[in-house]
Amino acid sequence: MLGACGGGSDQQTQTPAAGQDAATQTPVAVLTPDEKYSVTGKPQGPVRIDYRVIGTPVVGQPVTIDLVVKSNVGDEPVTLSYEMNDSTAMSFPATQQQTVSLAFPDEPRRTGQQVTVIPAREGRLFLNVTAHMQTDTGSLQTITAIPIQVGAAPRRLRENGVVTTDENGELLREMPASEN
Repeated sequence: MLGACGGGSDQQTQTPAAGQDAATQTPVAVLTPDEKYSVTGKPQGPVRIDYRVIGTPVVGQPVTIDLVVKSNVGDEPVTLSYEMNDSTAMSFPATQQQTVSLAFPDEPRRTGQQVTVIPAREGRLFLNVTAHMQTDTGSLQTITAIPIQVGAAPRRLRENGVVTTDENGELLREMPASEN
C-alpha cells in the first residue's frame, strides 16, 4: 500500500509488486511532523520590480519612471536592463543608460532607480525591465513589462471572427478558417 503525506508512527510503506524486489523500487517521500515547509500563495521571482510613472506621458516629451527593486533571494547585486519592443513608438534620451548595476547595501534588500523614455506616438506602450542576478545556484531573471499610456488614445483590441448567439442565448465567436 502507498503511504500518504501526514506522517506519524502509523506510516505505511509501498509493497513490491509481483515479480519485483524491494531494492528496485523508488522510495516515497513522506514528511514527518518535525519537518517544516512553507507554501506561498503567489509564486514570486527572484527580484520584485515595482514602478510608478511620474506625470502624464506626452508624445515627444521625456517621461520618468520610478522603479523600486527588491531582492527576494539574497543581497547579490542585480543588473537591470531596459528594452522596448517597438523602437518607432518610444526611445531613450541620449543620457539614459540602458543597463545599470544595483547593490542591496542593507535590509530590506531594496533600492530605487529611475529610467526615462520619450514616447513617439499615442497609445499604450511598454518598457521591458529585466533584472538579472547571479547566485551560487545559478543565474536568475525577472522580467517586468511596464505599461505607459500616452495621450487619450484608447487601446484598440483587434477582433477576430464574428460574434453570434446560439439558440440558448450563448455568445459564440465564429472564427474564419485559415487560408494557408
